[in-house]
Amino acid sequence: MSVVTQRGKTWPSAARRAQSRFVALCAIPRGPRPFCARSARVYVLGAILCVALTICSRNWGDRGGPSFIASLAVAGIAYLLAIREFFATQGLPRRVVAIGLLLTALWHLQFLRLPSGPDDDIHRYVWDGRLQRLGYNPYIVVPSDPAVRRLHTTETRKLNNPDVPSPYPAGAQLLFRGVTAVHESTFALKVAFVVCDFAIVFVLLDVLRRNQQDAHWVLAYAWNPLLATEVAGSGHIDIVGALLLLVSFAALARRWRAAAAGALGLAVAVKLLPIVLLPLYWKRVRMRDAGLAAALVGLLYVPFLDHTHLPIGSLLTYVQTWRFNDPVFAKLERVVPQIAAGLPVVVGFLAAVWLRSRSTERSADVFAWPMAASLLCAPVVYPWYLLWLLPFLRSASTLPIMIWTVSIIPTYVVWHLRTLGRPWLVPGWIMLLEYGPVATAGLIIASRRLTRRADDL
Repeated sequence: MSVVTQRGKTWPSAARRAQSRFVALCAIPRGPRPFCARSARVYVLGAILCVALTICSRNWGDRGGPSFIASLAVAGIAYLLAIREFFATQGLPRRVVAIGLLLTALWHLQFLRLPSGPDDDIHRYVWDGRLQRLGYNPYIVVPSDPAVRRLHTTETRKLNNPDVPSPYPAGAQLLFRGVTAVHESTFALKVAFVVCDFAIVFVLLDVLRRNQQDAHWVLAYAWNPLLATEVAGSGHIDIVGALLLLVSFAALARRWRAAAAGALGLAVAVKLLPIVLLPLYWKRVRMRDAGLAAALVGLLYVPFLDHTHLPIGSLLTYVQTWRFNDPVFAKLERVVPQIAAGLPVVVGFLAAVWLRSRSTERSADVFAWPMAASLLCAPVVYPWYLLWLLPFLRSASTLPIMIWTVSIIPTYVVWHLRTLGRPWLVPGWIMLLEYGPVATAGLIIASRRLTRRADDL
């Protein structure tokens, strides 16, 4: 090959330069795979997710049945393979993210158009909102009371646990009232929840941009199958709390301390789970901000105050008697039955204290782990409870939680078994399928960290 020498430097000829560029474009590097191949793999996984979730929506009437479980399991596996691709790349083209979000909207619509199940909590939401607008207190009125039979509608007659008043905190109650004031239906509430779901996407994109993280991590949230089944399908209030908690996280990163404290207070007023995150706000918000947040939560309860009843409804009944998917709590209850009910809060709180002492960074996984630890020890672990964790899962340390959001899918079998006359219990083999992969992933990550520390020493 001819060369041209100029001022002591040797330059390749035009032919060599062209050959070098061709080789650079076509060769597969030793590190991450080329963007074109990785993008294609992400497209394929997105298409599999879309097809699997569409099939799942077609079997919505037999929730937990063989076709439902099989299609949802395929979607879960595709999701985890997509997570693997996200970890393997330092960035994907924007069009991949945009098309991925369009696919998300498509399968959300497939579930949104479906009627809620006969025992879904969303029927209680409609009832609570209706009661408030009619001047009744949902923390006092029992739906099965013959005196309020005339207040029911076709949808509210389907609500579950009709023998107890509402257990939902005041923030959730006021949301039920607001949405049902616009349109009193389960569909209206599902639309509101899907709007919150996509609002999380936009907040996440802003968080990723400010933290200089790749935008494709928004798909680690948006592609999780639980969003399709539990937000667009069943319609659960947890997604509203997850949005408020993410807003608090984003505000904390911007040092908007009053907004961060207020958003956390509102999230707790939707459901109590994020209360275990309070240590993460220590010395990051001012005392006056914390006081304003507490006052805000207190004001939400003012409309429900009654001289004879605390505004907690059936919350104590829920803690004392309801059990589902609780292997850790069941063992704790046998050992320390007197204090077992409070242990999930204590465990989550201590996890937050430990993480706060070890990390000065406002990392997302620090928000995920205390809630995950609390749920792991809780007396009730429904699939939709994990919605709170989804906006904060984008690091290798949260891989066990990512796996949990998929391995919990087999618990839907209980819904199918109940239609066959079986008791409302999670079989042992399902718990093994659910918690086995989570424990395995946790042990592998822990062993690798210990090995790395030993090598450093």
